[in-house]
Order: sequence, then C-alpha cells, then structure tokens
Amino acid sequence: MRIKPFSVILTAEKGWDILGYKSEFEVVKMETKMAYGNSKLNRDVIKYIAMLTMLLNHISQVFMKSGYFLSELFLDIGYFTAITMCYFLVEGFQYTHSKKNYAIRLLIFALISEIPYCMAFTTDGVLEFQGLNMLFTLLICFMILIVNDKVSNKFLKDICILGLIILSLFCDWALLAPIFTLLFIWSRGLRNKIKYTFIISMLLFGLFNFAGGIGRFSLGTNIAYALGSMSGIALAGIVILYFYNGKRMEKGKVFSKWFFYLFYPVHLLILGLIRIYCL
Repeated sequence: MRIKPFSVILTAEKGWDILGYKSEFEVVKMETKMAYGNSKLNRDVIKYIAMLTMLLNHISQVFMKSGYFLSELFLDIGYFTAITMCYFLVEGFQYTHSKKNYAIRLLIFALISEIPYCMAFTTDGVLEFQGLNMLFTLLICFMILIVNDKVSNKFLKDICILGLIILSLFCDWALLAPIFTLLFIWSRGLRNKIKYTFIISMLLFGLFNFAGGIGRFSLGTNIAYALGSMSGIALAGIVILYFYNGKRMEKGKVFSKWFFYLFYPVHLLILGLIRIYCL
C-alpha cells in the first residue's frame, strides 16, 4: 500500500516577522501583481474542478486497488484539491465579511462530515476512527490566517502558528496543508512568489510520498510514485497561474457557496454507504 495523504492521521510598517509573513493590513496594501490577461476560469469553476478531482481521489482510495494505472491516475489527479483550497482560503481571507461566522461554518460542516469521512475510509467493518477530516484542517489553516493577522507579538505569533501546525497532525493532510497556507501567505498577490510556492509545495509533497515509500517499494517504483503524486499540485499551479481570471462566478454565487460546503459530507456519505452495502 502506498501512502495516501487524504487519510493521514497523524502598525502596518513594522516589516516581516520571524517567520517572514506580513500582517493582513500590510498584505492588503500591496499592489496585486497577478497578471490575469485573457484567462477564462473563475474561482467557482476551479473549485468545481477541485470537487471533481477530490471525488476521483476518494473513489481510488475507497474502491480501487493501488498500483494500477487508473487507480494511481485518479489518486494523483486528486491532489489538485487540497492546495487549491488552501490557495483560495488565503486569497479570500481579506474579503471575508465575518471571520467568526466563517470559522463557525467550517466547524459545523467539519463535524457533520466526520462520520461520513470515517465511514468512507474504514477498511474493515462499518465505522472506525480515521482521524479528523479535511474541513478540520481548513479550519486550522484559517486560524493560522487569523493569528498571522491579529497577533502582533512575533514570538507569540510563532508559538501559536507552531501549535496549530502540530494540531493538524490529527487531521487529513497533516502538516502539509498548514505549510501550503503559510507559503501562500508569504506569496500572496505576487505572481513570481506564487510560482515558487507551487514548486516548493510540489517538491515537498513528492518528498513526503517518497519518504513514505522507503522500504515498501523498489527505488525506481518509489521515484515513479513520488513523481506521479506531484502531478496534481503541478496541475493546480498551472490552472491558477495561467487560467484563473481572479473573479467569482457572476451568477449562482449562493448556490456555489453552499454546494461546496455540502458536497464534501454528501459524497463521503454516498461512498461510505456503497462501500458498506454494495461491496
């Protein structure tokens, strides 16, 4: 079995803090340098693509045997989703009207999703604890954004962020999603830095998968798996950097908002029920 991170349990001019992240006020003052050009894909369309790739990843994990081309393809394409969600979480933070309400929504849907999540990924029996789902991870990432924005003391900020990163060890995409979030805070609005963020994230994820395969696969197979795992993040970088137009969908914003919240628990519940009653 190869490692599958979707199931991992484990005043404004004060300059840069010790971690190198500017305050929210400072970032907002920056001139956005993302050159969108004639890009066609809005934020909601990219999120719909992310939902589809996540579904493919979960189908691979729940129903398909690892090591075969189609299962590995579905698995690797699905890694498009987590880093895309982290990117939009950071991008949208400054536009969130009520950060308290947003955090509460994330917590509510994380709680709703937990049983379907465990049901879908239980390998033996009906229901076993599989760690905390990705919405808990996104909540932790959102708290990192709040700490970065609100805590002015550098030492206290670093301690709080480190604590939140450690807390993610109990969640899906442990460590990685918080690190992606910190990298996007560092690069926010600056196209070249965003490129570097995707490259660093891709290499980090490949290394993560390679380390997980040591002793389980031959060197060649392990390298192939690691390179394949990087493809989803590479695809996310290409889509966001070269096809994203920086806008939201003009119509259906309310539908899209609630669809994204509901899709996660609903699709996991369906996958879990199919696994239990049809296999």
